[in-house]
Parts: sequence; C-alpha cells; structure tokens
Amino acid sequence: MGLAFAVGRLVSYGRAVLSRKAIAAMLLILPLQAMAEEVRILALGDSLTAGYGLPEESGFVPQLQGWLNDHGEDVVIVNAGVSGDTTAGGLSRVEWSLTPEIDAMIVALGGNDVLRGVDPASTRKNLEGILAVAEARDLPVLVIGLQASRNFGADFKAAFDRIHPEVAEAHGALYEPNFFAGLGGDGTDPAAYRAFMQADGIHPNAEGVRRIVAQIGPRVQALVDRVE
Repeated sequence: MGLAFAVGRLVSYGRAVLSRKAIAAMLLILPLQAMAEEVRILALGDSLTAGYGLPEESGFVPQLQGWLNDHGEDVVIVNAGVSGDTTAGGLSRVEWSLTPEIDAMIVALGGNDVLRGVDPASTRKNLEGILAVAEARDLPVLVIGLQASRNFGADFKAAFDRIHPEVAEAHGALYEPNFFAGLGGDGTDPAAYRAFMQADGIHPNAEGVRRIVAQIGPRVQALVDRVE
C-alpha cells in the first residue's frame, strides 16, 4: 500500500511537471505565432506613396498603417514610394523590392507617366511587367488607378484611363479606380480638391491623405484577406 501510494505520487508529480512544461512551451510559441501572422505589404509608388512635402507621420504609408491597425489588422506597410518615379522605374526595382518577407503588394504608379506624356502603350507594358513579377511569386496585388488629364488630348486620356482596370483584371488583382477618390469621388471638379492639396496642386496635404486613406483602407483590408 505504501509503495503503491508513493508510485502514484510520483506519477502525479510527473504529470504536473509535464503540464507546466507544456504550458510554458505554449506561452513561448504563441508570440511566435502572432509574429508569423503579421502581414507585410509593399507599397510600390511615386511621391504620392512616399509622402512628398509632409511630415513623415502624415504621409500616405504611415496614415494607412495607422488606419489598418485601428481597424484590427496586424499589418506592416513597407514604403517603396520614390518621388518622380514612373511605371518604368517601378518595373526596374520591383524584383529587389519584393523581399522574401513581403506577403502582398500595392501598386500606385502612373501619375508621372501622365505628367511626362509617356506613351500609354509603354505605361501598360510596364504595369503588366510589375504584376507579372508579383504573379510569379504568387503575391496578391492591389492596383490603384489614376485618371489622366486632358493636356495630351482625348485619345491619350481614353487610352491611359483604360490601363489600370484592364491590367488589374487580366492579372486577377484588386482594383481601386482613383487614388484621389476620397477627396470627392470620380467626376469631381479638381478645383474642389484645393482645400486638401498642398500649394503645388499635385500632392495632398495631411487632411487630404486622411481622406484618401479612409477610401483606400477597405481595399487594403480586402488585400490582406487574400494573403494565405
């Protein structure tokens, strides 16, 4: 009886030790799992993405990061915005910008192509190349479009305005029609944007970025949902 009791106590003690060790192991694993679930999104763009003319915290990427975190998303947005960049520049750097830890990509390029009067056929080819790189890596993409001005004529505008939606559809990417839609929506007179723009009339001010992010944020949430 005494021996049986002692053996029973040892077994119980062993189980308790194993349980404590198992709990400790789980506590160590949980933070690692949480880290593994963090989604990293590359924002490939130009000055609009880079946050030109604004304090760092007021730029597009930090404000988008804050919006997503406030809406419960465990996401890090990597700022790959380069002021003055065209779609050709984006294509030249997308390979090395998509480092192994990147889970998805936002593409917001084309504005400088319009400003420079780049042939829409070249813009289309460059965007196709950018999305092909992401597709080869099985990365989900959100394409953010822009509407061309009429400075180069109606034919140029019509050709350019078709590029982003058609390229996005061809590659199965998510699509946001207009980077500036949050300032008033499609068809709004650009003069109405003035209160939300910097003095150059091209780049949004901090309040403008906030409105833009409120429009684009749900699209980025949909992008996060596509990450496996």
